[in-house]
Amino acid sequence: MTDRIATKLAELGLTLPAAAAPVAAYVPAVEVGGLLHISGQLPFAADGALMTGRVGEDRDLDYAKAAAERCALMLVAQMHKALGVLHRVERVVKLGVFVNSAPGFTDQAKVANGASELMVALFGEAGKHARSAVGVAVLPLGAVVEIDAIVEVQG
Repeated sequence: MTDRIATKLAELGLTLPAAAAPVAAYVPAVEVGGLLHISGQLPFAADGALMTGRVGEDRDLDYAKAAAERCALMLVAQMHKALGVLHRVERVVKLGVFVNSAPGFTDQAKVANGASELMVALFGEAGKHARSAVGVAVLPLGAVVEIDAIVEVQG
């Protein structure tokens, strides 16, 4: 991990978790053509518990936004595991944010800000990215949020 990212994590009171193992038949990350494609990551709280529920039903916006931040933290852990070092990250290109949403919930973009804001806090200008944020009826293991990413990397 680069000293800059480690310092920013410490300033934010965060610890980079161990990269999660896949829960089905896929790999966590694939590097091709200067891009690192990271599979969808689920939100694990600092104590390791999976953050579950449906926003607008049994979870509120703040909980979901915190879960999105935890997904982003796991994305960074996957970057570190796949690349060996974080200084190879040139830019966070895109995040795909999936929010387990009740039918009337329409603030998926605000949930996604939890991840987007962390990427900018950690990577600065290189953390600014394109993004989609969509509501879905259910996510794997009952997770409240799942986020995948595309990251530009140095060769």
